[in-house]
Amino acid sequence: MTTATNTREVEASPLPEDENLLRIGQVMTRMRLMTGRRMIGRLAIQNVAPGLELSHLDVIDAVRRAEEAGEVTVGTIADILRIDPSRASRIVAEMVTRGVLRRKASQADARRIVVVLTALGQRLLAEIQAQKFSVIESIIADWSTEDVEAFSLLFDRFVGGYERVFQARIKETDG
Repeated sequence: MTTATNTREVEASPLPEDENLLRIGQVMTRMRLMTGRRMIGRLAIQNVAPGLELSHLDVIDAVRRAEEAGEVTVGTIADILRIDPSRASRIVAEMVTRGVLRRKASQADARRIVVVLTALGQRLLAEIQAQKFSVIESIIADWSTEDVEAFSLLFDRFVGGYERVFQARIKETDG
């Protein structure tokens, strides 16, 4: 009986009393809905490589991020995107066929195959970034320099904190 009552209490937990927490939560939901539609990615595909899918853009971004740390394998892509390696392999194969990615032997270990962006992949990445910056610039066009600087620092701090909390909770559930 007590367990059922406690469960109902958790399920029916009230909204935060702090207006700021409530606003942040509501804004996060709005932003998730907007980014979930992935308009920037859709525009980039339309402008540079019609026929690609949004999952291809995820792989391009994973390659871009992983390249900073070294060579990128299909396994690296699967880990970053948190998808099955066989699915990552199929997506990479499609992208190789479409000329967005290229496979090559690792410089560190010739037995390993790594993935790199082709010129088309680089163009697509540049277009995605151009679309993103264009949207951001139009949003902040009438903001003061101080507001832009403060927001960029606070937004980075917020998202960094969000990532740390999320990763910690994943580790708790996995381990």
